[in-house]
Amino acid sequence: MIKITDLGQFVIDGNESSIVENVNLLVAAKADPIAIINEGLLGGMNVVGEKFKNGEMFVPEVLMAARAMNAGMAIVKPLIADKDMPSLGTVVIGTVKGDLHDIGKNLVVMMLESAGFKVIDVGIDAKIEQFVAAVKENNADIVGMSAMLTTTMTYMQEVIKACEAEGLNVQYLVGGAPLTSGYCEKIGAIYASDASGAVDAARQLAAVTAVEK
Repeated sequence: MIKITDLGQFVIDGNESSIVENVNLLVAAKADPIAIINEGLLGGMNVVGEKFKNGEMFVPEVLMAARAMNAGMAIVKPLIADKDMPSLGTVVIGTVKGDLHDIGKNLVVMMLESAGFKVIDVGIDAKIEQFVAAVKENNADIVGMSAMLTTTMTYMQEVIKACEAEGLNVQYLVGGAPLTSGYCEKIGAIYASDASGAVDAARQLAAVTAVEK
């Protein structure tokens, strides 16, 4: 029988079959589901995040690691109540209206979930109404938006204006190829250039929102 901490290496290796096999063995042996998640699955994914940040791992490898981790999560999550699983905060995220790109967004979603955030993904071509409704329904702390086109990035400002008009107490995190830190500052959002940066920024923004709420 492997130790819970050994799961981390299987995540790093993107070894989904070994994750499924050994998580099932640990569950059958009555191992603590929370420990399996925190010390095993998320522990491994945290290493992946650091390696990605340092240029030691690349997007395909991160995606494989995330799939392996999620396969383990699918086994363990039904065994615990939501209240037992602490969360850093809730992020509503989507690619804005008119834009159909989602690879970067999907990677950010995986990394945020791995870091301990609850993520509500409103998908691609997401309209103002979808962002606002998701924030209200989930009492979100952060709105994350992605755009890969200069023609769609201006929609981010419209989403922010709409949230402010509704009096929603959220922080804004944005990313995408055409964005600059100057533009993001102008519209009142924090810019993240990659998935690891998005996680770091989300941690800071969630702390700000928690104090305000």
